[in-house]
Amino acid sequence: MLDKGIEALRGRKPNILEHELASKSAVLLPMVKVQQETCILFEKRSSLLKHQPGEICFPGGGIESSDRGTAIAAVRETCEELGLMTEDIELIAPLDIMVTPFNVIIYPYVGYIKDFSKVQPNCDEVEEVFYVPVNFLLKNKPIFKKLSLKMDAPEDFPFELIPHGKDYPFRKASYPQHFYIWKDRVIWGMTARILNHFLHLLNCDKPKK
Repeated sequence: MLDKGIEALRGRKPNILEHELASKSAVLLPMVKVQQETCILFEKRSSLLKHQPGEICFPGGGIESSDRGTAIAAVRETCEELGLMTEDIELIAPLDIMVTPFNVIIYPYVGYIKDFSKVQPNCDEVEEVFYVPVNFLLKNKPIFKKLSLKMDAPEDFPFELIPHGKDYPFRKASYPQHFYIWKDRVIWGMTARILNHFLHLLNCDKPKK
């Protein structure tokens, strides 16, 4: 039985370790043409939402069991939030998958909204939308800071089972934070990390870590 189980692993495709325990979302970084200038659409979340009310984000949300893939989830959520149809969106490419220390996995995509005049935000989820020129974001570097992350062991943690016990040299970690300023708006958090990654792909500069 053991040999059969091992052989069954041949050809297996890897996933993110313990992905089944994480909250999974798909988002779209949506580009639009506004007066012949390429811009990125951002949403301001409704102040009535329980999760991150009033914050700036990309359209997107949780991946549902009926979604036939993460790209479909990103498009579906975008359509629901912006009042669009699937044919109004042209997907360009996937961006890198984001795995956070907070048990969240995000699958981002970049694409075009073919006609921004069709955007009709769902007021239950989106308070407003605004557009930032890509050239502005490429020319104006974000404010960059790091948050420190540390291990916080419970009282019953079995330190006696590991070398050096309570003096074990756990690795220190940091969580990067980018802040993009556009007029009176601040784009930060996971949205800013995805944006920073996208801009890096465009200008080939070394991303900040």
